[in-house]
Amino acid sequence: MARIKSKKYSGVYLNKLTDGDITYSINYKDAENKKTWFTVGKKSNGITETYAYNKRNEFINKIKLGEEPPAVLKRKKKDIVSLDSIALEHYKSKENHNRNNKLSKRKYEMHISPLLGKKDIKSITSEEIQKLQTLKLKEFAPKTVNTILGEMSAIFNYAIEKNIATQNPLKKIKSLKVDNIRERYLSKEEIFTLLDHTKLDEQLHIFALLALTTGARVGAICKITPRDINFATKTISVLDEKNNEKYIAFLGSQELEELLKIRVKNIKLDTPVLKENEANLYDQIKLKARTILDKLFNDDDIDAKHKVVIHTLRHTFASHLAINGTPIFTIQKLLNHKDIRMTLRYAKLAPDTGRDSILKLGF
Repeated sequence: MARIKSKKYSGVYLNKLTDGDITYSINYKDAENKKTWFTVGKKSNGITETYAYNKRNEFINKIKLGEEPPAVLKRKKKDIVSLDSIALEHYKSKENHNRNNKLSKRKYEMHISPLLGKKDIKSITSEEIQKLQTLKLKEFAPKTVNTILGEMSAIFNYAIEKNIATQNPLKKIKSLKVDNIRERYLSKEEIFTLLDHTKLDEQLHIFALLALTTGARVGAICKITPRDINFATKTISVLDEKNNEKYIAFLGSQELEELLKIRVKNIKLDTPVLKENEANLYDQIKLKARTILDKLFNDDDIDAKHKVVIHTLRHTFASHLAINGTPIFTIQKLLNHKDIRMTLRYAKLAPDTGRDSILKLGF
């Protein structure tokens, strides 16, 4: 039935239910001068017209003081659908169909959730996402930032599909221009400098050696356990998170081999070899590595394309293989690239220009 205006109190309304009970509602103007309705409760629960009227006055006084009425705030909290909750549903729906789901979820948890995860998904604006893009660009390459925002866009599309949201605010955000023409890598002198400065921190030193001699990504290195290392064959089984598969890397450093042999004696077979405490290993290594790389190689005003970042160690591994004349298909295998085009960027560093092959033609 329709609400009936109270004859005794302004702004109070009654609604007679089919079971004989009565609900009491109030209306008032909120801080934005919009007419707002609030259901106070049922007569069977002890609510009266007088109580409803007093509650309305309480709301009005709170609004005059610039405060949100507690009862309204509590109801709003119930209505909030956080970005985190939708992200959880989104990744759960993909877990059996997307081999990169775990990696995608981790990107969300690292880069998006800490800043926007608790917010109501319907309240997130393009301006807030623009700020996130700008913030991440200070730390990561444009391609990485585009990938991060791509994860967020996929979550919004899922929310629209489930009728939880009506629009995707990322449609108003332009993707960053990606320039991969130049790839920064460390010279041999810079490699020696880095290894020399990490020797006081065994965890960081082993990480640097693993990154420079296997080309593995930071996430993969953080997952290496004693079970993955075979000292007899001098190989390491590495998880490629991009392709969700394992591939073989080689123990090419005597120093690294000796350090790992000592380290694995004191840990369980399935414990990451770099783990030293209860801190998140991935975040711990990234912070340590980023700090030392910035200190040694990056000026405050350095161009993003020339900045030495953790991924530079992987480029360094591949670049020096090319410089040493390693066939491009071998480099592809060692990097576990699925597409040879990703590896061809290193071909320009190869010492063989083709001159010797032409001379051998004998014409």
